[in-house]
Amino acid sequence: MARPITLFTGQWADLPFEEVARLAGEWGYDGLEIACWGDHFDPWAAVSDDRYLRGRRDILEKHGLSVYAISNHLTGQAVCDDPIDERHRALLPSRVWGDGSPEGVRERAAEAMKVTARAAAALGVDTVVGFTGSKIWKTVAMFPPVPASMVEDGYRDFADRWNPILDVFDEVGVRFAHEVHPSEIAYDYWTTVAALDALGRRPAFGLNWDPSHMVWQDIDPVGFLWDFRDRIYHVDCKDTALRTGNGRNGRLGSHLPWADPRRGWDFVSVGRGDVPWEASFRMLNAINYTGPISIEWEDAGMDRLQGAPEALAYIRANVFPPPEAAFDTAFSPQP
Repeated sequence: MARPITLFTGQWADLPFEEVARLAGEWGYDGLEIACWGDHFDPWAAVSDDRYLRGRRDILEKHGLSVYAISNHLTGQAVCDDPIDERHRALLPSRVWGDGSPEGVRERAAEAMKVTARAAAALGVDTVVGFTGSKIWKTVAMFPPVPASMVEDGYRDFADRWNPILDVFDEVGVRFAHEVHPSEIAYDYWTTVAALDALGRRPAFGLNWDPSHMVWQDIDPVGFLWDFRDRIYHVDCKDTALRTGNGRNGRLGSHLPWADPRRGWDFVSVGRGDVPWEASFRMLNAINYTGPISIEWEDAGMDRLQGAPEALAYIRANVFPPPEAAFDTAFSPQP
């Protein structure tokens, strides 16, 4: 059975939800991964107003779409971040930002993520995708030298703030899929190990596999799937093209805007970059991932009304179903 292919609405939040649903339905998407910003999905309304939920479902049904996950990256980011500053104010709902006091923002963001878990359950989905933020991402530049105690405190802070949130996820039967991504507590292979360990590897906390940021960090996205096969709760497809090798363009981006040719890497439409997609899809079969394949369309060099249907066509042609016969148990994901 073919996996559903969905469109992540985060990069489309400037458009009304109804319009994004219309476009996705016309292009042939199976469903949406709905972002909790713009007017796309309001977690507070979802837990307090049955009419609001009916309205979201009616829009999806009208355009022949399903929903398998909601995403609240922006609010999740504020749970652990330090510093909290004007960057967050531009992203957060006013009820989370409040007066902007950093600890108050973190506490309100944590409560909002609990509401998001309940909203997901009310909508009938079992996965929330998002970010966690990080107290120690600011130390990644390596100078001044970072003492081990500072790093340990960062993981302890993450666990202290996220365990109460995950208690609510457990309560309502929803899982959190953290997107491994620079600026997060888990941004590469070993920080993912450390983050899972900090939480005692509780099942409520898993991973959203997005290979784009792994490629430019020289992390093998295929091996990542195998090693974390019991934690792959959701899949986002986004591609990366490297522009390094000329002695000028660095991997850290140089504070340059997307698509600037002086950057060392950029996001491109799926199938146009350096992600090993065929090997990745084969590994998804091997680990028995049966969830949605969600296209996170992001390409500053291509109009999205062309790129989003193009990305769908690429995935349709390349995401092949697993063989009918069951895999040998030696290749099945471990409990």
